[in-house]
Amino acid sequence: MTSNQVRGLPAEPIDEQAVAQYLHRNADFFEHHPQLLARMRLQHPRNGSTISLIERQVEVLREKIQTQEGKLSEFVRVARANNVLAEKIHRFTRRLLRTAGTGPAIAEIEASLREDFDTFHAVLVIPGTQVSAQQDPSWRFLRSVSPDDPGYRSFDTLFAACKPRCGQIRDSQREFLFGAEAPNIGSVAMIPLGGQPPLGLLALGSVDRDRFHPGMSTEFLQRMGELITDALARG
Repeated sequence: MTSNQVRGLPAEPIDEQAVAQYLHRNADFFEHHPQLLARMRLQHPRNGSTISLIERQVEVLREKIQTQEGKLSEFVRVARANNVLAEKIHRFTRRLLRTAGTGPAIAEIEASLREDFDTFHAVLVIPGTQVSAQQDPSWRFLRSVSPDDPGYRSFDTLFAACKPRCGQIRDSQREFLFGAEAPNIGSVAMIPLGGQPPLGLLALGSVDRDRFHPGMSTEFLQRMGELITDALARG
């Protein structure tokens, strides 16, 4: 019986916040009362059973280790993927450096996208170009359009941002880019080619809706666009 109860007064409830503050200010409390540690019991976070404080600390440590291992595994996976992409960009750069003229550069761009990046739905749109693919009817990579073509002008916001964009696009834009293949395209990466006015547009399509998505990094796409712009401007 407490002194308050002896006096006929109601017992005051324990303020948990005050207890927490006291223990925070007196970090050595359990060093002076080690018997309390052995008697403390906590609820297991998964099965609801009671465990000792030490067991709970071990469980928390195990969960932290698992979380860190997961983060490390993801970091290694991303690093390996970036290393593979960097190697592909390196090969792409070397192919362009060995070309002389716009026509050969376009041929190497198409071949590299297909052979090195496994991109089988790609189109390079260049307004007013004199280079055409009519010499090889099977090559539909290059599209020559008028700068005032409504389909081409529908990408004005992309050119204004001057940054690659990934994800879904309007049906009319997809049809403009991929023609008869448009219904099969699930996602698109669009890379504006720099310059004023813009040099053109490279579009990469995939049947996989998740291959090109808004949350993906566009750093390598940006580098690819700069390389293509330089190669075409040089020709």
